[in-house]
Amino acid sequence: MDEKLPALKMATTGLQHVAAMYAGVVAPPLIVGAAIGLSAAELTFLTGACLFTAGLATLLQTLGVWNIGARLPFVNGVTFAGVAPMTAIVATTDDKSDALPVIFGAVIVAGLLGFLAAPFFSKMVRFFPPVVTGTVITLIGISLLPVAFGWAQGASPTATDYGSATNLTLAALTLVIVLVLRRFTRGFVKQIAVLLGLVLGTLIAIPFGVTDFAPVADAAVIGFPTPFHFGAPQFQIAAIVSLCVVMVVSMTESTADMLALGEIVDRPADERTIAAGLRADTLGSALSPLFNGFMCSAFAQNIGLVAMTRIRSRYVVATGGGFLVLMGLCPMAASLIAVVPRPVLGGAGVVLFGSVAASGIQTLVRAGLDRDNNVLIVAVSLAVGIIPISAPEFYHAFPETARIILDSGISTGCVAAVLLNLVFNHIGKGTRDAQDVTHPMEAGEEISGAAGHQRAAAG
Repeated sequence: MDEKLPALKMATTGLQHVAAMYAGVVAPPLIVGAAIGLSAAELTFLTGACLFTAGLATLLQTLGVWNIGARLPFVNGVTFAGVAPMTAIVATTDDKSDALPVIFGAVIVAGLLGFLAAPFFSKMVRFFPPVVTGTVITLIGISLLPVAFGWAQGASPTATDYGSATNLTLAALTLVIVLVLRRFTRGFVKQIAVLLGLVLGTLIAIPFGVTDFAPVADAAVIGFPTPFHFGAPQFQIAAIVSLCVVMVVSMTESTADMLALGEIVDRPADERTIAAGLRADTLGSALSPLFNGFMCSAFAQNIGLVAMTRIRSRYVVATGGGFLVLMGLCPMAASLIAVVPRPVLGGAGVVLFGSVAASGIQTLVRAGLDRDNNVLIVAVSLAVGIIPISAPEFYHAFPETARIILDSGISTGCVAAVLLNLVFNHIGKGTRDAQDVTHPMEAGEEISGAAGHQRAAAG
């Protein structure tokens, strides 16, 4: 992990990590920015800021300072877990110009509290087993899929071509391109299939007149994410609570990713490594709003890239972090994503967000769903988390401050999963073995024994 490769190989492999996570970094600012109604220039600025802060967080994680940073080939970027709560904050903010300051204030507090809690959280990993993390990751993907479906229909619900056959066709073509690239290519091309899908989808969209190159033409070649560009941070209790829950989710994901990465690079992550890694995550998140960025967390797709290429050097990932910083300092590079038509983003988003949900399902498969208690935990937590998606007005009678939390299926689902896991798998475990509980869809023992046989015979 401490090997320094030749300059050319260091650069190309570092760019590969950037390519693997680029779409994931720019998606959250696009979603939140669209919800607020930012202009193309402001959206470009927000995207560049998120690239810049992701680079800083990655450098902090890989190179480390004092007891901060896992010093693993660990990529950090804007976490998907915060998107749904942030859009809920936007929806409940009357003056949309205050939405980003409120979000930034909540991220700062959540980051600082997370930094203080990091050493204690590293001791509490047992309360976040795969049945909890898998449920939360699945909910993240499910919660974001409606965003992809909205993108596929067009830029704005008020537009005359919203949901038109042209827009849906462009989304479908982009989806097909990504799938074909993933199926029939290998190595680097396969890894950047989503990015190539966005490029090819944009080129296909040009003849249809839905591609706007004005953001690139208006963007400067060199720029800096001005601190607090969107206003000084504001601190609202409901928003802070909501993003503190997201911070717990983010720390849980990062812990799981550090454990997995430690196994891949043959340096198992111990309690000290996890605590140092969580400090980098949370400090990076607390500093991110200073430069107009969002909460940062681990990117699991880059862990897959380390496993596939077998290039374990943390300096390779640090090089990728350096490229992210440079992209954030070049508004023209950041503006390229603003050129991509929303239907094209929607087609790629189906793969991107669906993959997040699939990753959660993979974790659940390893969670021991043959244990009946775990089935109940997943069933109820998913149901609670899906409420805001399937029934958006379910909590309409609650105060707006409460709805910031309740309207985030990720937050409510996470809380439900943690509490249910405590009730079913920890409290009273000595007197009631989880293995003795019947499956919720099966008959209980009292009716499946002698009485059950009598009924069968009578039948």
